[in-house]
Amino acid sequence: MSRERDVRPDTVGGGAHMSVAAFILIGVTVLVCAFIQGSTGMGFAMVAAPVVTLLDPSLIPVMLLVLMIPLNAYIGWREREALDWRGVKWISVGRFAGTFIGLWILLIVNLQQLGLLIGWSTVVAAAVALMVPAFDPNRTGMMIVGFITGITETSTGVGGPPLALAYQHKPGPVLRSTVAVCFLVGEVISLVVLAFSGRISGETLLLCAALLPFIAAGSFASRFVHHRLDGRLLRYIVLGFAIISGIVVILQA
Repeated sequence: MSRERDVRPDTVGGGAHMSVAAFILIGVTVLVCAFIQGSTGMGFAMVAAPVVTLLDPSLIPVMLLVLMIPLNAYIGWREREALDWRGVKWISVGRFAGTFIGLWILLIVNLQQLGLLIGWSTVVAAAVALMVPAFDPNRTGMMIVGFITGITETSTGVGGPPLALAYQHKPGPVLRSTVAVCFLVGEVISLVVLAFSGRISGETLLLCAALLPFIAAGSFASRFVHHRLDGRLLRYIVLGFAIISGIVVILQA
């Protein structure tokens, strides 16, 4: 067993010795990603995870899960009238089951392997989201989407692409509100499971608290443009950046 893997449990959710420059870079990334997700309904974790992994992989997935709770709560409330409750229900059922496999993956990998996992999962998921044609999943399909999301989001913090596949061709308000509430339910489930397994540190939570103003600024800015932006163009930009960032993480790992 490598020394890197041995120290992993003590360093998960690190950031205690983060430099000011690294904090500012993460803060700006969080602000931009909150704006992107608030505007398009997706993109926060796909863009933020590779950047955070390059700076401090021990922050993944806890930091992303914690920060996305207020972000998705706001988005879901803002467009609550368009919410697809049926989709939320069945995706959440599958999401709960996938959470435990995601935790198992997180427990058996070291930081280098986690970097590779995040990089490859980001690239593959974004590529699939770009290529798969429109489809309307039934109850079983929604549960499968939730199951895959539970695995990927709990282990890497990136869970958007499966949900984007299910809703990317729906009207903007339906996509944004439904994906946000699915994320919100899943993030709470993942964090409870991670907390019981001892994977959350006080240092991570303090860092998340310090980053909340960036989340608030990005979310607030998105309310002025979410109904005006070309969702398809932004989707391509987000997925393209995610692919490039994922490749950078793979090369570094």
